[in-house]
Amino acid sequence: MQNLAKFVKERRKEVNLTQEEFAERAGVALTVIRKIEQGKTNLNLDKVNLVLQMFGHELAPVNSKNLNE
Repeated sequence: MQNLAKFVKERRKEVNLTQEEFAERAGVALTVIRKIEQGKTNLNLDKVNLVLQMFGHELAPVNSKNLNE
């Protein structure tokens, strides 16, 4: 989850938004942004995707077998 935290925090700062401003624009609670940026692991996938959609990305399950091929 640390890569997700770093990605979101860096992108948010690139667009010069505070956590509060970003949460409002993404349509999520401020606590969601804080949890993501702190690298918490108990995240709601739907909320994470609302945040990632702000950057044109989405988090989805991947079959680990396919990664090793």
